[in-house]
Amino acid sequence: MAIALRKKDELIKLSVAGSIVGKTLQHLQENITVGMSLKEIDMMGEAYIREQGAEPSFKGLYGFPAAVCTSLNEVCIHGVPTDYRVKEGDILGLDLGTKIDGYFGDAAITMPIGKISKEDEALISCSKDALYHAIENIKVGMRFKELTALLESFITARGYVPLRDFCGHGIGRNFHEAPSVLHYGTKDQGLKLKEGMIFTIEPMLNSGTDKVKILNDGWTAVTKDKKLSAQFEHTIGVTKNGYEIFTLSPKNYHKPPY
Repeated sequence: MAIALRKKDELIKLSVAGSIVGKTLQHLQENITVGMSLKEIDMMGEAYIREQGAEPSFKGLYGFPAAVCTSLNEVCIHGVPTDYRVKEGDILGLDLGTKIDGYFGDAAITMPIGKISKEDEALISCSKDALYHAIENIKVGMRFKELTALLESFITARGYVPLRDFCGHGIGRNFHEAPSVLHYGTKDQGLKLKEGMIFTIEPMLNSGTDKVKILNDGWTAVTKDKKLSAQFEHTIGVTKNGYEIFTLSPKNYHKPPY
């Protein structure tokens, strides 16, 4: 499948969708407190997205039952919100998407609940740092597998393993489009990045095995060794001079170059 190259009007619409994702994640970070249930967190996220004039694109996507994936501790992705109430020392992944004016946005963070251990802080930092390391190396002409090899080498150098069963993806008028963006790769392989390509990078990692299993709800993916997992994600655009991040929160916002 060909990878779409987005025009200026599409980039503006993708920027709007992405900015709402960033604002929603910031809103959740600032308002989640010890004792809140995962269902309450999901409802708060959905309400905020709708207040911004967008739709929560995860809700109903392939049958997913919620607006926010709430991935707690050993849950690495697609956590279905439950009545569990978050407690001090938990780590919580928040992954959400928006749709507005026909275009999608998608991003994720992992946040601490109260005070967490140094080990868990290091795990979270590795995922976030790996994401930005890959983003900052984006340039027209590099190969996708070169980009994903950067992710893998960064993660393994810190003593973690990238999870291989899930990946980033192209995004635009559909939530999932070409290409698939892995968390590992061989430098000399893959298509070359071109100006106007839009995709997500979303490194998820574990300190133990890279194997996962899906729980009975058909969605929630947990690490087989029950060790904690972390994920960060942004929607990225390739520009003539490098990259643009579409899903930054207002506190980290910088104006797109178009």
